[in-house]
Amino acid sequence: MTDISRARPCPAAHREVSMHVFVTGASGWIGSALVPELLAAGHRVTGLARSDASAAALTAAGAGVRRGTLDDLDVLAGAAAASDGVVHLAFKHDIAFSGGFQDATDADRRAVEAFGDALAGSDRPFVLASGLLGLAPGRVATERDGREPAEGEEVQARQATAQLALSFASRGVRSSVVRLPPTVHGEGDKGFVAGLVGIARDKGVAGYIGDGANRWPAGHVSDAARLFRLALEKAPAGSALHANADEGVPFRAIAEAIGRRLDLPVASIAPGDAAGHFGWLAGVVGLDAPASSALTRELLGWRPTGPNLVEDLEKGHYFQAP
Repeated sequence: MTDISRARPCPAAHREVSMHVFVTGASGWIGSALVPELLAAGHRVTGLARSDASAAALTAAGAGVRRGTLDDLDVLAGAAAASDGVVHLAFKHDIAFSGGFQDATDADRRAVEAFGDALAGSDRPFVLASGLLGLAPGRVATERDGREPAEGEEVQARQATAQLALSFASRGVRSSVVRLPPTVHGEGDKGFVAGLVGIARDKGVAGYIGDGANRWPAGHVSDAARLFRLALEKAPAGSALHANADEGVPFRAIAEAIGRRLDLPVASIAPGDAAGHFGWLAGVVGLDAPASSALTRELLGWRPTGPNLVEDLEKGHYFQAP
Protein backbone atom coordinates (compact mmCIF):
# COMPACT_ATOMS: atom_id res chain seq x y z
CA MET A 1 0.00 0.00 0.00
CA THR A 2 1.28 3.45 -0.90
CA ASP A 3 2.24 5.67 2.05
CA ILE A 4 0.20 8.62 0.87
CA SER A 5 1.85 10.95 3.35
CA ARG A 6 4.86 10.78 1.01
CA ALA A 7 3.18 10.12 -2.30
CA ARG A 8 2.75 12.80 -4.91
CA PRO A 9 0.01 13.12 -7.53
CA CYS A 10 0.53 11.41 -10.85
CA PRO A 11 1.73 13.40 -13.87
CA ALA A 12 -0.58 15.94 -15.46
CA ALA A 13 -1.54 13.50 -18.19
CA HIS A 14 -3.59 11.56 -15.66
CA ARG A 15 -5.47 14.71 -14.69
CA GLU A 16 -6.15 16.40 -18.00
CA VAL A 17 -6.93 13.64 -20.50
CA SER A 18 -10.60 12.87 -20.97
CA MET A 19 -11.32 9.25 -20.11
CA HIS A 20 -13.96 6.67 -20.90
CA VAL A 21 -14.91 5.43 -17.43
CA PHE A 22 -16.80 2.25 -16.60
CA VAL A 23 -18.77 2.61 -13.36
CA THR A 24 -20.56 -0.13 -11.44
CA GLY A 25 -23.31 1.04 -9.12
CA ALA A 26 -23.66 4.04 -11.41
CA SER A 27 -27.37 4.51 -10.72
CA GLY A 28 -27.03 4.05 -6.96
CA TRP A 29 -26.71 6.62 -4.19
CA ILE A 30 -23.09 7.63 -4.77
CA GLY A 31 -23.08 6.66 -8.43
CA SER A 32 -25.92 9.06 -9.18
CA ALA A 33 -23.71 11.87 -7.87
CA LEU A 34 -20.52 10.56 -9.48
CA VAL A 35 -21.86 10.23 -13.04
CA PRO A 36 -22.65 13.96 -13.44
CA GLU A 37 -19.39 14.79 -11.66
CA LEU A 38 -17.44 12.79 -14.26
CA LEU A 39 -19.44 14.12 -17.21
CA ALA A 40 -18.97 17.72 -16.06
CA ALA A 41 -15.21 17.10 -15.94
CA GLY A 42 -15.26 16.03 -19.59
CA HIS A 43 -15.15 12.26 -19.14
CA ARG A 44 -17.37 9.76 -20.93
CA VAL A 45 -19.21 7.28 -18.70
CA THR A 46 -20.64 3.82 -19.22
CA GLY A 47 -22.56 2.38 -16.28
CA LEU A 48 -23.44 -1.19 -15.38
CA ALA A 49 -27.21 -1.65 -15.30
CA ARG A 50 -28.96 -4.76 -14.02
CA SER A 51 -32.51 -3.48 -14.65
CA ASP A 52 -34.49 -1.43 -17.14
CA ALA A 53 -34.95 1.26 -14.49
CA SER A 54 -31.19 1.56 -13.92
CA ALA A 55 -30.56 1.67 -17.68
CA ALA A 56 -33.15 4.41 -18.12
CA ALA A 57 -31.64 6.46 -15.27
CA LEU A 58 -28.17 6.22 -16.81
CA THR A 59 -29.41 7.20 -20.25
CA ALA A 60 -31.26 10.18 -18.79
CA ALA A 61 -28.07 11.27 -17.02
CA GLY A 62 -26.12 11.21 -20.27
CA ALA A 63 -24.18 7.98 -19.68
CA GLY A 64 -23.86 4.86 -21.77
CA VAL A 65 -25.24 1.53 -20.58
CA ARG A 66 -23.70 -1.92 -20.24
CA ARG A 67 -26.32 -4.45 -19.16
CA GLY A 68 -25.31 -7.07 -16.61
CA THR A 69 -24.78 -7.85 -12.94
CA LEU A 70 -21.81 -8.34 -10.64
CA ASP A 71 -22.02 -12.06 -11.36
CA ASP A 72 -21.43 -11.52 -15.09
CA LEU A 73 -17.65 -11.60 -14.87
CA ASP A 74 -17.11 -11.68 -18.63
CA VAL A 75 -19.24 -8.56 -18.97
CA LEU A 76 -17.24 -6.80 -16.26
CA ALA A 77 -13.91 -7.80 -17.75
CA GLY A 78 -14.95 -6.77 -21.25
CA ALA A 79 -16.22 -3.39 -20.08
CA ALA A 80 -13.01 -2.78 -18.12
CA ALA A 81 -10.83 -3.73 -21.10
CA ALA A 82 -12.76 -1.32 -23.29
CA SER A 83 -12.44 1.58 -20.84
CA ASP A 84 -9.71 3.98 -19.73
CA GLY A 85 -10.53 3.37 -16.07
CA VAL A 86 -12.99 1.70 -13.71
CA VAL A 87 -14.82 2.87 -10.60
CA HIS A 88 -16.38 -0.04 -8.70
CA LEU A 89 -19.17 1.18 -6.41
CA ALA A 90 -21.64 -1.70 -6.60
CA PHE A 91 -22.13 -4.16 -3.76
CA LYS A 92 -24.96 -6.60 -3.12
CA HIS A 93 -26.33 -4.70 -0.12
CA ASP A 94 -29.76 -6.28 -0.44
CA ILE A 95 -28.26 -9.75 -0.01
CA ALA A 96 -25.82 -8.62 2.69
CA PHE A 97 -28.54 -7.03 4.83
CA SER A 98 -30.79 -10.06 4.55
CA GLY A 99 -28.26 -12.47 6.07
CA GLY A 100 -26.14 -13.28 3.04
CA PHE A 101 -23.11 -11.14 3.82
CA GLN A 102 -20.60 -13.83 2.88
CA ASP A 103 -22.29 -14.38 -0.48
CA ALA A 104 -22.21 -10.64 -1.13
CA THR A 105 -18.54 -10.28 -0.24
CA ASP A 106 -17.62 -13.36 -2.28
CA ALA A 107 -19.36 -11.89 -5.33
CA ASP A 108 -17.59 -8.57 -4.76
CA ARG A 109 -14.19 -10.22 -4.55
CA ARG A 110 -14.78 -12.15 -7.77
CA ALA A 111 -15.71 -8.91 -9.51
CA VAL A 112 -12.59 -7.17 -8.22
CA GLU A 113 -10.44 -10.08 -9.37
CA ALA A 114 -12.00 -9.84 -12.85
CA PHE A 115 -11.23 -6.12 -12.99
CA GLY A 116 -7.64 -6.70 -11.87
CA ASP A 117 -7.05 -9.29 -14.56
CA ALA A 118 -8.59 -7.08 -17.25
CA LEU A 119 -6.53 -4.02 -16.32
CA ALA A 120 -3.21 -5.73 -15.47
CA GLY A 121 -0.21 -4.09 -17.11
CA SER A 122 -2.21 -1.13 -18.44
CA ASP A 123 -1.38 1.60 -15.87
CA ARG A 124 -5.08 2.46 -16.04
CA PRO A 125 -6.95 3.45 -12.87
CA PHE A 126 -9.15 1.18 -10.82
CA VAL A 127 -10.98 2.80 -7.90
CA LEU A 128 -12.80 0.64 -5.35
CA ALA A 129 -15.39 1.80 -2.83
CA SER A 130 -14.69 0.38 0.64
CA GLY A 131 -15.47 1.38 4.23
CA LEU A 132 -13.97 3.11 7.25
CA LEU A 133 -15.57 1.00 9.97
CA GLY A 134 -13.26 -1.40 11.78
CA LEU A 135 -9.98 0.16 10.67
CA ALA A 136 -8.69 1.25 14.06
CA PRO A 137 -11.01 0.43 16.99
CA GLY A 138 -10.54 2.80 19.90
CA ARG A 139 -8.59 5.52 18.09
CA VAL A 140 -8.70 7.86 15.10
CA ALA A 141 -8.11 5.84 11.92
CA THR A 142 -5.83 7.20 9.22
CA GLU A 143 -5.11 6.24 5.64
CA ARG A 144 -2.14 4.20 6.88
CA ASP A 145 -4.47 1.79 8.68
CA GLY A 146 -6.11 -1.24 7.10
CA ARG A 147 -2.94 -3.11 6.18
CA GLU A 148 -3.51 -6.04 8.53
CA PRO A 149 -6.49 -8.42 8.90
CA ALA A 150 -9.27 -6.74 10.85
CA GLU A 151 -11.35 -7.98 13.74
CA GLY A 152 -14.86 -9.17 12.94
CA GLU A 153 -15.75 -11.48 10.09
CA GLU A 154 -17.74 -8.95 8.08
CA VAL A 155 -15.23 -6.10 8.41
CA GLN A 156 -12.35 -8.44 7.68
CA ALA A 157 -13.93 -9.72 4.46
CA ARG A 158 -14.42 -6.24 3.00
CA GLN A 159 -10.99 -5.06 4.05
CA ALA A 160 -9.42 -8.14 2.47
CA THR A 161 -11.02 -7.21 -0.84
CA ALA A 162 -9.74 -3.65 -0.47
CA GLN A 163 -6.24 -4.96 0.22
CA LEU A 164 -6.51 -7.11 -2.91
CA ALA A 165 -7.40 -4.03 -4.97
CA LEU A 166 -4.43 -2.11 -3.60
CA SER A 167 -2.14 -5.01 -4.46
CA PHE A 168 -2.98 -4.48 -8.13
CA ALA A 169 -0.41 -1.68 -8.04
CA SER A 170 2.26 -4.37 -8.32
CA ARG A 171 0.53 -5.68 -11.46
CA GLY A 172 0.62 -2.41 -13.38
CA VAL A 173 -2.78 -1.06 -12.33
CA ARG A 174 -3.14 2.44 -10.86
CA SER A 175 -5.41 1.13 -8.13
CA SER A 176 -6.83 3.07 -5.21
CA VAL A 177 -9.45 2.52 -2.53
CA VAL A 178 -11.86 5.20 -1.37
CA ARG A 179 -12.99 4.35 2.16
CA LEU A 180 -16.47 5.66 2.77
CA PRO A 181 -17.78 6.65 6.20
CA PRO A 182 -20.85 4.80 7.49
CA THR A 183 -22.87 7.93 6.77
CA VAL A 184 -22.61 9.44 3.29
CA HIS A 185 -25.43 11.91 3.70
CA GLY A 186 -27.45 14.23 1.51
CA GLU A 187 -30.91 14.77 0.11
CA GLY A 188 -32.28 11.45 -1.10
CA ASP A 189 -30.16 9.33 1.27
CA LYS A 190 -31.98 6.17 2.35
CA GLY A 191 -29.14 4.72 4.44
CA PHE A 192 -28.27 4.73 8.12
CA VAL A 193 -29.42 8.28 8.94
CA ALA A 194 -32.77 7.78 7.22
CA GLY A 195 -33.09 4.54 9.19
CA LEU A 196 -32.41 6.35 12.46
CA VAL A 197 -35.10 8.92 11.64
CA GLY A 198 -37.59 6.13 10.96
CA ILE A 199 -36.73 4.38 14.22
CA ALA A 200 -37.17 7.63 16.18
CA ARG A 201 -40.59 8.13 14.62
CA ASP A 202 -41.64 4.56 15.40
CA LYS A 203 -40.33 4.56 18.98
CA GLY A 204 -41.31 8.12 19.87
CA VAL A 205 -37.79 8.89 21.07
CA ALA A 206 -34.46 9.77 19.45
CA GLY A 207 -32.07 7.37 21.09
CA TYR A 208 -28.36 6.88 21.56
CA ILE A 209 -26.50 4.10 23.38
CA GLY A 210 -24.93 4.74 26.77
CA ASP A 211 -23.62 8.30 27.02
CA GLY A 212 -23.70 8.79 23.24
CA ALA A 213 -20.06 9.88 23.14
CA ASN A 214 -19.13 7.33 20.47
CA ARG A 215 -18.22 9.01 17.18
CA TRP A 216 -19.31 8.44 13.59
CA PRO A 217 -17.27 9.81 10.68
CA ALA A 218 -19.46 11.30 7.98
CA GLY A 219 -19.30 13.01 4.60
CA HIS A 220 -21.64 14.60 2.08
CA VAL A 221 -22.43 12.67 -1.10
CA SER A 222 -21.21 15.52 -3.34
CA ASP A 223 -17.81 15.48 -1.63
CA ALA A 224 -17.57 11.71 -1.94
CA ALA A 225 -18.33 11.91 -5.67
CA ARG A 226 -15.60 14.51 -6.16
CA LEU A 227 -13.08 12.37 -4.31
CA PHE A 228 -13.84 9.38 -6.54
CA ARG A 229 -13.20 11.58 -9.57
CA LEU A 230 -9.92 12.87 -8.17
CA ALA A 231 -8.83 9.31 -7.33
CA LEU A 232 -9.61 8.23 -10.88
CA GLU A 233 -7.73 11.15 -12.37
CA LYS A 234 -4.60 11.36 -10.25
CA ALA A 235 -4.34 9.08 -7.21
CA PRO A 236 -0.98 7.24 -7.18
CA ALA A 237 -1.08 3.46 -7.46
CA GLY A 238 -1.80 1.79 -4.13
CA SER A 239 -3.46 4.81 -2.46
CA ALA A 240 -5.94 4.41 0.39
CA LEU A 241 -8.17 7.48 0.62
CA HIS A 242 -10.71 8.65 3.19
CA ALA A 243 -13.98 10.28 2.07
CA ASN A 244 -15.10 11.78 5.39
CA ALA A 245 -15.40 15.48 6.15
CA ASP A 246 -16.50 14.97 9.77
CA GLU A 247 -13.79 13.15 11.72
CA GLY A 248 -16.30 11.93 14.25
CA VAL A 249 -19.75 13.24 15.14
CA PRO A 250 -20.77 12.23 18.67
CA PHE A 251 -23.78 9.98 18.28
CA ARG A 252 -25.66 11.93 20.92
CA ALA A 253 -25.39 15.02 18.67
CA ILE A 254 -27.01 13.05 15.83
CA ALA A 255 -29.84 11.93 18.14
CA GLU A 256 -30.32 15.49 19.42
CA ALA A 257 -30.63 16.85 15.88
CA ILE A 258 -33.20 14.17 15.04
CA GLY A 259 -35.09 14.91 18.25
CA ARG A 260 -35.21 18.65 17.48
CA ARG A 261 -36.55 18.14 13.98
CA LEU A 262 -39.18 15.58 15.05
CA ASP A 263 -39.99 17.34 18.34
CA LEU A 264 -39.27 14.13 20.23
CA PRO A 265 -37.45 13.48 23.51
CA VAL A 266 -33.82 12.39 23.31
CA ALA A 267 -32.82 9.53 25.57
CA SER A 268 -30.06 7.06 26.36
CA ILE A 269 -30.74 3.45 25.47
CA ALA A 270 -29.07 0.84 27.67
CA PRO A 271 -26.64 -1.38 25.73
CA GLY A 272 -28.71 -4.43 26.61
CA ASP A 273 -31.81 -2.84 25.07
CA ALA A 274 -30.09 -1.61 21.89
CA ALA A 275 -31.16 -4.51 19.69
CA GLY A 276 -34.78 -4.10 20.69
CA HIS A 277 -34.71 -0.36 20.05
CA PHE A 278 -32.51 0.01 16.97
CA GLY A 279 -33.17 -3.33 15.28
CA TRP A 280 -30.86 -3.95 12.32
CA LEU A 281 -28.89 -0.77 13.11
CA ALA A 282 -27.95 -1.86 16.63
CA GLY A 283 -24.63 -3.32 15.46
CA VAL A 284 -23.33 0.03 14.21
CA VAL A 285 -25.10 2.62 16.36
CA GLY A 286 -22.75 2.07 19.31
CA LEU A 287 -19.49 1.95 17.35
CA ASP A 288 -16.79 4.51 18.06
CA ALA A 289 -15.03 4.88 14.71
CA PRO A 290 -13.47 8.34 14.23
CA ALA A 291 -11.28 8.74 11.16
CA SER A 292 -8.99 11.38 9.71
CA SER A 293 -8.88 12.38 6.06
CA ALA A 294 -5.90 14.73 6.42
CA LEU A 295 -3.55 12.69 4.24
CA THR A 296 -6.18 12.40 1.49
CA ARG A 297 -6.67 16.16 1.47
CA GLU A 298 -2.92 16.76 1.29
CA LEU A 299 -2.37 14.25 -1.50
CA LEU A 300 -5.21 15.17 -3.85
CA GLY A 301 -6.15 18.70 -2.80
CA TRP A 302 -9.61 17.45 -1.86
CA ARG A 303 -11.56 20.01 0.13
CA PRO A 304 -15.05 19.02 1.31
CA THR A 305 -17.56 21.81 0.66
CA GLY A 306 -20.90 20.15 1.48
CA PRO A 307 -22.71 20.60 4.79
CA ASN A 308 -21.58 18.53 7.73
CA LEU A 309 -23.90 15.85 9.09
CA VAL A 310 -25.65 17.92 11.77
CA GLU A 311 -26.07 20.85 9.34
CA ASP A 312 -27.57 18.47 6.79
CA LEU A 313 -30.00 17.12 9.37
CA GLU A 314 -31.05 20.67 10.20
CA LYS A 315 -31.95 21.29 6.53
CA GLY A 316 -35.01 19.10 7.05
CA HIS A 317 -35.00 16.86 3.98
CA TYR A 318 -34.51 13.72 6.10
CA PHE A 319 -37.82 14.45 7.83
CA GLN A 320 -40.13 14.95 4.88
CA ALA A 321 -43.09 12.59 4.82
CA PRO A 322 -42.34 9.45 2.79
